[in-house]
Amino acid sequence: MTNLFEAAGMDEGAGPRPLADRLRPKNLADVIGQDHLLGAQGPIGRMLAAKRLSSMILWGPPGTGKTTIARLLSQGLNLQFEQISAIFSGVAELRKVFEMARGRRQQGKGTLLFVDEIHRFNRAQQDSFLPVMEDGTVTLVGATTENPSFELNAALLSRAQVLVLNRLTTEHLEQLLDRAETHVGHPLPLDPDARAALKAMADGDGRFILNLVEDILALNSAKPLTTADLARTVAKRAPIYDKSREGHYNLISALHKSVRGSDPDAALYWLARMLAGGEDPLYLARRIVRMAVEDVGLADPQAVVQAIAAKDVYDFLGSPEGELAIAQAVVYLATAPKSNAAYTAFGAAKAAADTTGSLNPPMHILNAPTRLMKDLGYGKGYAYDPDTPEGFSGQNYFPDGMAREQFYQPTGHGFEKEIKSRLDRWAVLRAKIGKGG
Repeated sequence: MTNLFEAAGMDEGAGPRPLADRLRPKNLADVIGQDHLLGAQGPIGRMLAAKRLSSMILWGPPGTGKTTIARLLSQGLNLQFEQISAIFSGVAELRKVFEMARGRRQQGKGTLLFVDEIHRFNRAQQDSFLPVMEDGTVTLVGATTENPSFELNAALLSRAQVLVLNRLTTEHLEQLLDRAETHVGHPLPLDPDARAALKAMADGDGRFILNLVEDILALNSAKPLTTADLARTVAKRAPIYDKSREGHYNLISALHKSVRGSDPDAALYWLARMLAGGEDPLYLARRIVRMAVEDVGLADPQAVVQAIAAKDVYDFLGSPEGELAIAQAVVYLATAPKSNAAYTAFGAAKAAADTTGSLNPPMHILNAPTRLMKDLGYGKGYAYDPDTPEGFSGQNYFPDGMAREQFYQPTGHGFEKEIKSRLDRWAVLRAKIGKGG
């Protein structure tokens, strides 16, 4: 039963507490959205059943329960809970925590060390955890919003399980709103559209939505708020996007694959997400040029022209006007016929060049600027293709001693259909000339 102090956000004899802290789950069964970890068949659920906790790294977006899970694990297994933040702690603080944990261990008491933002520690600081993890001085529970495989040492990862927390869904956020309403004893002053907008504003962050609820309650509105009222009175959560970390690579991958998959709508969505997250539009323009030559290629030779034009327009107009040119290029590429034939051909040609080493070009295609070179046979027998009846001589241009290869195999999509027709015709002529026809 919530007492008057709790409903008002106060502890008896203490200051006010945020709503998110007041609603912090009291047991693991109350943690929302992480049943795949905490359920009976989940890795944490199995650890609790066995009364044996391994060190772990909790990886997930903000507001998904990482700190709460660590705290409840310590309570459930009767471990001393110690919390530090990698942002504010250094080697001196770590040594102090380790010494206290050693003292507790001598008295038969274990320590769960929760390290928030563990990816912020440098390599040497991360290495300092290894001996105390190995000898059981502490059970480490690290929390990170960044991909551990990029940010944490291999030695540390080999001693800890990486457990991935899910972003909270709209249904999970609705459960949090229900809990908040039960706690304060009345419905939130929101019309249905505003309630939906509130969940969208939180962007999967449980802590953030409860902070928004607290802001709404502070308004003491006598009538339900509309979506427009929300936009005026509360702040939307900034998108999760770090231009130098995994979020950056995930979203550019999504954009690239949407273009490659000929889905202009999805491609525009991921482009908008990256721009909303503060990505440099010129970085996006460079990637779009890459898509034009890698995924569209000669199926539509105008694709790279459009991509370069988008870069030039953005250079000329800047944001936000120039962003439309980038969006137009994305739509063009997504709706263009696709071919990676040139990309594949170049890779095969590079592999052949590595294999064949330093073979010389055949003599007939070498220039002969001096008499000595002419006497040696440079350029002898060269046929000038435009002067032939077919505009095609069929001569060999590969090195002597190397069999002819076909690296470029056009797909027949878009403009490559015409290219394929030419190559097929030239192959027939080459075979005829080779037989002396």
